[in-house]
Amino acid sequence: MDCPVLWIHAEALGPANPALLAHPGRPAVFVFEPGLLGGAAGPISLKRIAFLYECLLELPVTIRQGNGAEEVLTFADRHRADGVVTSAWVDPQLGKIAAIVAAALPLQVLEPEPFVDLPQPVDLRRFSRYWRSAGPRLRPDHAGPDEHS
Repeated sequence: MDCPVLWIHAEALGPANPALLAHPGRPAVFVFEPGLLGGAAGPISLKRIAFLYECLLELPVTIRQGNGAEEVLTFADRHRADGVVTSAWVDPQLGKIAAIVAAALPLQVLEPEPFVDLPQPVDLRRFSRYWRSAGPRLRPDHAGPDEHS
C-alpha cells in the first residue's frame, strides 16, 4: 500500500495506535457506528460516548457517524486510498466491519504493543476483573486496596 487511509476504532484510541505510528500524517477516520454503540451487552452509556469523543479530540482523526464499513470505504474513496490500515481488535462487531472493508480494499491489521503482559487470559467483559489482574503488574510498588496497613 502506498496511499492508505487509517481506520481508528475504540479499541485503540490514543497516540500509541499502531496505525497512526506506522503512517503519520495519513488521513484517519473513526466511525461512531450505531451497532457498536449498542454493544452486545446493551447500549453504552453517555459517559462512555463522551469519553470516546474526548479521546478522539486528541487525535488527528476525522469523526463520522453511520455504518462503519460504508463510512470507512467512503472515506478511502474520497482520499483515493489504495488500502486501509487499522489496529487489531477483540470485538466481533469490529471483525464484521473489517471483513466488509477487506472485501473491497486491502486491509492491513497492526498489533498494538500490549498495555501490560498478563500470565493468563483475563475476562474482558468487566474492567474491574481486568484491572485486578493488570493493576498490580503496572504498579507493583503500590499495595492493592485490601493490602494497606
